[in-house]
Amino acid sequence: MEAFSPTFSPIQARRTLLVSLVSVGMGFTVLFPVLAPLGREIGLTELQITGVIACSSVTVFLTSPIWGRLSDVWGRKRVMLIGLFGFSAGTALFNSVLYAGLLHVLTGWVLFVALIAARMTHASVMSASMPAANAYMADITDSAGRTKGMGAAGAANNLGSILGPAVAALAVFSLMTPLWVMAVVALLNGIFVWRYLPEPPRHQSGVRPPRLKYSDPRILPFIIVGALMFTGTALVQQTMGFRFQDVLELDAGATAQQFGFAMMLSAASSLIAQGVIVQRSNQPPFRLLAFAMPLLIVAFSIMAVAATRLWLSIAMVIMGLGMGLAGPAFFAGASLAVSREEQGAVAGVAGSCGPLGFTIGPLLGGALYQVNPALPYACAAGMYVLLFASMRWLGRRVSVHGRD
Repeated sequence: MEAFSPTFSPIQARRTLLVSLVSVGMGFTVLFPVLAPLGREIGLTELQITGVIACSSVTVFLTSPIWGRLSDVWGRKRVMLIGLFGFSAGTALFNSVLYAGLLHVLTGWVLFVALIAARMTHASVMSASMPAANAYMADITDSAGRTKGMGAAGAANNLGSILGPAVAALAVFSLMTPLWVMAVVALLNGIFVWRYLPEPPRHQSGVRPPRLKYSDPRILPFIIVGALMFTGTALVQQTMGFRFQDVLELDAGATAQQFGFAMMLSAASSLIAQGVIVQRSNQPPFRLLAFAMPLLIVAFSIMAVAATRLWLSIAMVIMGLGMGLAGPAFFAGASLAVSREEQGAVAGVAGSCGPLGFTIGPLLGGALYQVNPALPYACAAGMYVLLFASMRWLGRRVSVHGRD
């Protein structure tokens, strides 16, 4: 492994990065418990609500690889700062359009188009933070510690995912309150990173890296798994707010609170998986992925038939455990498959699989939910059955780049 500069402390850099990722996780999850009831309050249909998320996700899908490559040229810290300050400004823009909808200043299709435009503007900039953060973690870990490093990053993000729905509980005052709080938190996070996070010395900014394609045989197995995995998860996650509200017959505020609490439990389960199981496991990335698939199949099957808050919450916990194992394995496996000079590029490509899933998943989930509320979860379970059945075939095509 290449030695770090004596003035650079990888331990301190790692801690600073993980603290920042807690706030990033909060920002990515605070919207989910609020948007379903808020969207209904301003007169949007389920498909329109999930369509807003889908348009945001396709924007992140298209821009994440660009930001990942730019982090190889401009530096990890600079690109992270663009994402964090952009998240704060974009959240304020999106909130303003939502508020105009609540006041009936904007209505109907004008409101819907304005929300999509605001969210896509927001997404195009906020998408810079995660590829740069994942590439940063790759820069300060060696091959042996890569899965644990990605697990720690995922655990920090999931700690934020617990706190995000907790912030969503402020919806008891107003459905807009949690979203304005997160705009401020993102701004403070940007200031924190600007002040305390150093640029990793192993990264030489200014050198344009080789272009990395999705079809690159080194990472193709992970791209296939990631795209399907995140599509199934997004299909479920973006409709569970409707599921809670309809099955439990809740009003908008109660839906945000109870679904938010279930998301906290799911994130806590994922945190345990990433912070304890992954950290103590020496299993290779693809084997961890194979362990996670049956858990997710069970979770989605329960969601399809559950009719009580207890069973819906249990399903969310099992889903969190499965994704807690799968997420770090996916990112570490893709990172280990390429050279050190391609870490920003692979972080962007791998990071775009989630947004791709959250582009397809919400649209498919919203359409299926309108046909039958159980269909999204049955569909997700079926997707994961097929994915699990193909794991051995895909696993034979996994390679590890020799370095460090």
